[in-house]
Amino acid sequence: MASADYSLDRKLSALLTEARPSAASLRAAGEAADAVAALVKSVPPQQANPTAASGFVADLGLLAEAHKLAFDFRAPEVVRLAGSHAAGGSVARPDVAADLLVRLPKECFHEKDFLNHRYHVKRCLYLCVIEKSLLSSPLICKVSWSTFQDEARKPILHVYPATEIAELPGFYVRIIPTASSLFDVSKLNLSTRNNVRAYTKDGINQPTPKYNSSILEDMFLEENAESISSTFANWKNLQEALVLLKVWARQRTSIYTHDCLNGYLISAVLVFLTMDSGGSIINRSMTTRQIFRVAINFFATSKMWPKGLVMQPMKKRTITKEDIAHLLKTFDVVICDVSGHVNLAFRMKKTAFLELQDEAASALNCLDKCRDGGLEELFMTKVDFGAKFDSCVRINLKGNSKVTALSFCLDDESWRVLENNVQSLLQQGLTDRTKMIRVLWRSTPSEWNIKDGFSKFGSSPVIVGIMLSSLEKSYRLVDIGPNPENRDEAVKFRKFWGEKAELRRFKDGVIAESTVWETEPWKRHTIVKRIADYVLTKHLLLQKEDLVHVVDQLDFCLLVAGQDPVSSSGDLLIAFDTLSKQLRLLDDVPLKISTVQPLDPAFRHTSVFPPEPHPLAYEKSSQRLPNFAATCVRSLEVMIQLEGSGNWPLDPVAMEKTKSAFLLRIGESLEGRGMFVTASEDEVNVFTSGYSFLLKIFHERGLVQKQAGDVNTQSAPSEDKELFLRSQHSSMINGLHGRYQVYGPVVRLAKRWMSAHLFSSFISEEAVELFVAYLFLKPFPFHAPSSRVVGFLSFDWTFTPMVVDINNDFNLKDEKDINENFMLSRKSYEQNPHDVEPAMFLATSYDKASEAWTKHSPSKSVLKRMAAYAKSSAELLTNLIIHGQSGQYTWECLFRTPLSNYDAVVLLHQEKLCRPHHVLFPAETPNGKLVIRGNPSNSFHPYMSLNSTVMRSLHDARDKLLVNFDPTAYFLRDLKCAFPVTFKLWYDSNGGDAVGLTWENSKKRGRDEADEAMPDPTSILKEVGDVGKGLVRGVYLLKAPKLQ
Repeated sequence: MASADYSLDRKLSALLTEARPSAASLRAAGEAADAVAALVKSVPPQQANPTAASGFVADLGLLAEAHKLAFDFRAPEVVRLAGSHAAGGSVARPDVAADLLVRLPKECFHEKDFLNHRYHVKRCLYLCVIEKSLLSSPLICKVSWSTFQDEARKPILHVYPATEIAELPGFYVRIIPTASSLFDVSKLNLSTRNNVRAYTKDGINQPTPKYNSSILEDMFLEENAESISSTFANWKNLQEALVLLKVWARQRTSIYTHDCLNGYLISAVLVFLTMDSGGSIINRSMTTRQIFRVAINFFATSKMWPKGLVMQPMKKRTITKEDIAHLLKTFDVVICDVSGHVNLAFRMKKTAFLELQDEAASALNCLDKCRDGGLEELFMTKVDFGAKFDSCVRINLKGNSKVTALSFCLDDESWRVLENNVQSLLQQGLTDRTKMIRVLWRSTPSEWNIKDGFSKFGSSPVIVGIMLSSLEKSYRLVDIGPNPENRDEAVKFRKFWGEKAELRRFKDGVIAESTVWETEPWKRHTIVKRIADYVLTKHLLLQKEDLVHVVDQLDFCLLVAGQDPVSSSGDLLIAFDTLSKQLRLLDDVPLKISTVQPLDPAFRHTSVFPPEPHPLAYEKSSQRLPNFAATCVRSLEVMIQLEGSGNWPLDPVAMEKTKSAFLLRIGESLEGRGMFVTASEDEVNVFTSGYSFLLKIFHERGLVQKQAGDVNTQSAPSEDKELFLRSQHSSMINGLHGRYQVYGPVVRLAKRWMSAHLFSSFISEEAVELFVAYLFLKPFPFHAPSSRVVGFLSFDWTFTPMVVDINNDFNLKDEKDINENFMLSRKSYEQNPHDVEPAMFLATSYDKASEAWTKHSPSKSVLKRMAAYAKSSAELLTNLIIHGQSGQYTWECLFRTPLSNYDAVVLLHQEKLCRPHHVLFPAETPNGKLVIRGNPSNSFHPYMSLNSTVMRSLHDARDKLLVNFDPTAYFLRDLKCAFPVTFKLWYDSNGGDAVGLTWENSKKRGRDEADEAMPDPTSILKEVGDVGKGLVRGVYLLKAPKLQ
C-alpha cells in the first residue's frame, strides 16, 4: 500500500510540474505585469469622453445623458497584482494570465453613480483612457477587450506585452478595475434596494440584487484578493491542491463557466475550509492529495451549502443570521465574503451547482475505484459538454424577437434572462423525464470593439445539455396533466402545450388533460427530442433551422429502407420460442433435449442488421410470396444440449460423428412436424416462422478432451469449447442489456463504425460487445450512457487491461490473477515483438486470461490504428455536437474511411454482394494505378424472382436459396489461402464494396521468404483480381511495398 501511495505521489508531482509554469517563467510574467502596472500608473490626466465607447453607453440606455458621464481622468493610486500570480505557485496552465487590480479614483465618480449603470459606463470609460495610453507604448504589442466572468456590463482589458515569454506563449495581463470605498454600502442592499429605475413589475420598482452585487463585487475585490493571497502564502500543499482543483474543473467544460466555478471561487472555498467557520477541515498537516479530496468531498456532500458559507472568523462575524437568510432567499448559492457584504457566488445558478455536486460525487468515485487514484480520469480526460449529457441542443437566438424585446441589462443581463427562460421551459415540458438540464450561453464575442456595444454579444448559440432519468420515464408515450375540473390548472396546461394538449379518458376511468407522443418502438429514443423541440419552437418563436437537437443523427447508419431492422426483433424471438418448444417436445430422438440457447448477436440486441423474416423461410403451409426475395439467408446459430448419458464415445472424432447423427435425426423429426430443414453431416438448418436456425450440439466432455489434448489444440479450440464460450458470453451480454437498454444500440453503432473503417478482419463481434460493456460498467469520469450518441462518443480504444465484471463476480484473488495474466501477455510481447501477441486484454468471468476473443487479434499495430481512428472520430463527433455540420465535415464523415490509407484497394461490384442494400456509402475510385478491371458475374444475383412463371413451386424457390453464403467472405478466404503472408486484408463485414490491402513487412513474412525478391506488386494484384473474378470491379495500386 505504501509503495502504491509513493507511486501515486510521484505521478501527481509530475502532473503538477507539467501543469505549472517554471519559477523562471513566473518571474518573467511578474516583471511583465509590473511593467504594465507602471504604464497604467503613468497615464496622464485627461478628459474621459463617452464617445470613446458610444455603443456601450447607448446599449446601457445612457445615450441621452452622455454629456453627464464625462469626467477628468486621474491615474490610479493603487495597481496591484492579484489572483494566482499573487498567491504563490497556484498558476495552472493553460490560463497563465496575470491579474492587475486597478483602483478607480473616487474623484472620478459622483456619490449617486451607482444608479442606472452610470458606474459601469464610467468604469468602461476609465479603461478606454488606459487602452489608448497603452497602445501608444512600444512595450505593448496588443490590447483587446473582454468581460469579467462573461458579464457584458463589466469589461476588462487584455494587455499583451511586446516581449514574449517563451514558456508562456500568448501570455497577457488582465486589467480589472476595483471600486474600493467608492459608494455607501447601504445604498446597495441586496434584498431591498432598486438601483435600476427601469426595472419594474406592474409599475413597482423591484430589488436589483444582481446589479447591486455587480458593483459590490468591485468594491470589495481588493480586500477579498488580499485575504485569499495571505492564506495561500507559504502554504505549498494548499497551492498545489488549488492547481489540481483548477485542472480538474477546467477538464469539465460545463462547470468551469460564468455561472458555476472559476479559479477565484475555488480558492475562496479552500480559504473557507481553513477557517473555523468552515470547520477548519483543512490544516497545514495535510498533504496535497488529502486537501484535494477534502475539497471534492465538500463540494459533493457538505450540508453547509444550504445554510450558506461565510468567510468570516466566528469571533469576528459581522453578518447576521437575518442577512444570511435574505441572501439565501435571493440567490441560489451563497458564499459570503470577508466583508460580509458580497455574495461571491451571486452568478452561480442552482442547476450549475447541482452539476458541480454531480461532478464532485463522480470524482470521489474515481478516487476510490479507478487505477492510480483516478489520475487519468480526473486530470487528463476531457469531459466535454457533448460527452457528459445524453442529448445536446443548439439554439440560435441571434435576432430572435424574444431577445430583442428585452433590454440588454436591467437587474440581470438579457442573455442570463434567456438562459433561465430556456431552463424553465424545458423543465416544465420534460418534467421527470430528465435528471438534469443545463443551459449555457457564452455571450462574449471572441473579438470585441467597445464602440460596438453589445451588438455582437449572443452571436454564439445557446447550448443545452439534457441528462435523462430512467429510460422508462424518458421513453413514456403519454404525459398526464390536471383534471379538467381543476379549471385554473387545466387552462395553464392548455396554454403551455397549445395544440398538443388533449382531453383523454384513461383505462382506470380517469379523465385528464394530456399530451401524447405516439411513435414506433424503434423511434422512442427521440421522444425527449420531440418534446423539447416542440416546447422551444412554440414559446421562443423559433424557425426550424434555429434549433438543432443531437439525438438521432447517427441512426442513418443502422437503417434499411428508412427503417431500423430491429423493429422485427419481436418476430425473431417468437420464431425462436416456437423452435425451442418444438425441440423440447421431440419424443422420437434417443435423448431428450434439455437446453436450447440462441448464440447469434441478434438475440442479444447487438447485431448491426438483425435478420428480417424471409418469405421462403416459413413452414410448408402455403404463403403469399412477394415478387422478389433475397437469394442469401443468414442462419442463426442455436446451441442445444441433450440429457445426460454414459454411452457417449470417448474418441473425439466418434463424438463428433455421434453429434451429427443426432442432428440429422432431430432434423428429420422437425421436418415431420411441418418445418423445412436442410441437413448434411456438416450442418442442419431449420426454417421456421420466417427465419433460418443453425443447430449445434454442445457436450461437456468436449471441454475435458480439450484440456487433455496436446499443446497444438490450444490454437484451435474444440467446437464444444467455442460453444461454451459463446454460450457464457451470450448469457452475460443479455444480462447487461437488461440493465442498460441503450447498450444494444451503442454496440450496433460501434460495430458499424468498426466495419465501416474496414477493421472486420481483426476484431470479433464479441470483443466489441465486451469493450462497450466495459464503457458502461466503468464509465469514469463519465456516467453510464443513456443515449446512443454519447455511448458512441465514449468509444475509445485502450492498451490497459479491461475487466468486464457484470455481476461483481471477481474477488481480490481473481483481480490478482487477471493482473498477472495481463503482465505475462505484455512480457511475452516485449520479448517477441514480431510475434502475433494480443494487444487487447479483455478479462471476463468465463475468460480471465483473455484468450477467447483477442488472443490472436488485434495486433498492436492494428490496435494503434483503431485508437487513432477512434480519437479522430471522437474529435469530429464532439465538434458536430457543439458546433454542427460545417462544409465537408458532416455526420456521415464519421463512417467514411479514407481509402488512401491502404497500399492497394480492391473495389467490388455492389450488385454482386449478398446484401447490397447494407452498403452505407459506395466506394469512390481511389487515386491509384488501375491494375485490373473486372466484369460482374452472371452466376450470382442477390435477389431472386418469385414470379410464378419463373418458379414452378415453393420447393424450387427454396432450392435456389443460399444459406450463410457471402461472396465477399469466400473471396477473402481464398485470398488468405493464396497469399497468407503477402498482405493484410481490411474489409467491411456489414456491407462494404471495398477491400483494403497493406503489404506485410519482411520480418512477418519470414527470413527465407524475405531473402527472395518479392514479386512485382502489379502481378500480385492481377492475381488478386483473378481470385475474385466476377466479384471484383477493379484493383488499384496506391503504394508499392517498401524495400527492406
